Amino acid sequence: MSTTPPNDLSNWKHHLQDEVDAAYLYRHLAQAEKDAARREIYLRLAEVEDKHVRQWQNLLRDAGEEVAAAQRPSSRARLMGWLARRFGTSFIAPSLLAEEAREVKNYLKLAQNMQELPAREMATEIARESAHHAGTLAKMLDKPGEPWHAVSSGGMLRSIVYGFNDGLTANFGLVAGVLGAAVDERALLVAGVAGMMADALSMGSSGYLAAKSEAEVYAHEIALEREEIRLMPEIEAEELALIYEARGVSAARAQEMAHSMLASPEQMLQEKIREELEISPAAMTPLKDGVMTGLATAFGAVIPVLPFFIFDFAIAIWFSFAVSMLAHFGVGAARSFFTGRGVLRSGFDMFIVGLGVAVVGYLIGDLMNRFWLGH
Repeated sequence: MSTTPPNDLSNWKHHLQDEVDAAYLYRHLAQAEKDAARREIYLRLAEVEDKHVRQWQNLLRDAGEEVAAAQRPSSRARLMGWLARRFGTSFIAPSLLAEEAREVKNYLKLAQNMQELPAREMATEIARESAHHAGTLAKMLDKPGEPWHAVSSGGMLRSIVYGFNDGLTANFGLVAGVLGAAVDERALLVAGVAGMMADALSMGSSGYLAAKSEAEVYAHEIALEREEIRLMPEIEAEELALIYEARGVSAARAQEMAHSMLASPEQMLQEKIREELEISPAAMTPLKDGVMTGLATAFGAVIPVLPFFIFDFAIAIWFSFAVSMLAHFGVGAARSFFTGRGVLRSGFDMFIVGLGVAVVGYLIGDLMNRFWLGH
């Protein structure tokens, strides 16, 4: 008879599924990776995840739980694997980095709360290996620092998902509001198309300006750092040595490493950019970010309007509602790539948000119709 609380067992099963998914995804990254060295790294990471799977299986069996020898990956992992095969490793690797970074924090917390020594040692070991995985992925993606302290990931995929989500939700609420105001079909089409264009242009330009502003700030910081290295190289070398020491390098070795950079100011600059400024190359140019975000917003915004171009007005109303609600569930499931939540839970939450937007939009339109438009 197991003495482990049911909540702990449920949590352990969740961690087991995470490890199954990670092993599955690393193998898909290896299949999609064209570089032989990186492919080998992904395969080695998958083997370590396989070990984690076996550790969790054994722990659950010791607690009296029945565990299948072969674990199936989740629907979220299968979707991410398909994206890796279809669009390449760079499309999902940032999301996997975020997942590994979350695992480090989760396992460290788990180790603190576990009472049994073997379970606590296992959680600590997995936390240490997850940190190594996160560090390896961060280096491959040229992300500086320790990724479990501050994670921002997603790149192009994130821009697509969040742009699509904004366009879908905003225009769905607009269409519902116009329907509530009981205006004719032509007015609805004009409002829907205008809303789609306005939202796409707004999101696209916002994405472009935000990325451009960030790039300009980084360029300014890099220019200042280059000038500091030119004017006071010895001081900059001392700063770099202190950074190395803070990362665990011995004082003598840190001094040696830092002062060896004096022979190459450009190399020192790149090292200071990574270690001090913690600036990594942008996943996309500002223009590409703006275009991708704008297009994704337009695709999302056209969903509630498109049925009115195809079907009779009465049929189109219900078809628009049904398709928009399904799309809300789908985009919620896609958001789980960045939040780490389950696909079904995340999809359902977004489904409720979409429903709420439709209801509020319709009620506002109805109130305007009754008290202002005078219909």
